[in-house]
Amino acid sequence: MENIRYNGFVVEETVEKTFSHAVKEMNTRDLPQGEVLIRVKFSSLNYKDALSASGNKGVTRKYPHTPGIDAAGVVEQSQVPNFKKGDFVIVTSYDLGMNTPGGFGQYICVPSDWVVPLPKGLSLEESMILGTAGFTAAMSVERLISGVNSDQGSILVTGATGGVGSLACAILGKLGYTVDAVSGKPDTGFLEGLGVNQIISRESFLEKTGPPILKPRWAGVVDTVGGDILATAIKSTDSWGVVTCCGNVASPDLPINVFPFILRGVSLIGIDSQHCPMPLRQTLWEHLSTDWKPAMLESMVTRVNLESLGASLGKILKGQLRGRTLVDLQ
Repeated sequence: MENIRYNGFVVEETVEKTFSHAVKEMNTRDLPQGEVLIRVKFSSLNYKDALSASGNKGVTRKYPHTPGIDAAGVVEQSQVPNFKKGDFVIVTSYDLGMNTPGGFGQYICVPSDWVVPLPKGLSLEESMILGTAGFTAAMSVERLISGVNSDQGSILVTGATGGVGSLACAILGKLGYTVDAVSGKPDTGFLEGLGVNQIISRESFLEKTGPPILKPRWAGVVDTVGGDILATAIKSTDSWGVVTCCGNVASPDLPINVFPFILRGVSLIGIDSQHCPMPLRQTLWEHLSTDWKPAMLESMVTRVNLESLGASLGKILKGQLRGRTLVDLQ
């Protein structure tokens, strides 16, 4: 592989359990020997990136490391016939940014079966406004709408101002569903701009968490946070409703009994975007580039570069960001 110098956002363990980050010059010869070398144009900030950057050994085992579970860019070199120099591509999930140098570097080198051709209806920039959050939202929507029609009642989205939640609201709204939202943030204008029907504060939503089953309110739920919020949402789901679960920022524990499942037939479906099969992955990216593409992507994004990225890391861990954070590496 030709040696190319580039800049990357590097996290280092300076002393035991103490981590720092800086933008450093790097070399492509030090990247893994994957089949496709990609010049990264855009990435995005996800919760898992912030965990990696803070030294969470459950996400990243060894440092120094370049996080970034999302990347969109142009093929620079390819050892396989299905990708050629100049192709526009997307890489999300798998091990990118976890224990493989990720999208916060201007180059990545990955296996070819991690790479998705950029759909015609998306720009590289738009693909990373969506990123893993948009793809996870799409997976959640795909599982939910297979069991719930838009005329069966409202859909609840929890953690609605976050990346997955806000994009789920936008996609469901475009598909004709009435969307209610739970949010811990007082600013309701952002969600109103996404077309959310009813905004419920986290505090009022959790006022009644004790009973084993609650009055049915929603035909389905997209949950992004877990814990008591997920449990309350399940208890409040109507008969034969579908609940998808993709996050644990509130808690990995689920304090609930079996009554919603055996008395109402509620289905709880886990969403694993990291290991989504490639045929479904490509289908969902096609949806995101056409009939599911949110109309208001530009209103959902904050832009940063590698030098200003560090300031956003702590904010996302504290739940202080809304929408999506696009990382411009150009």
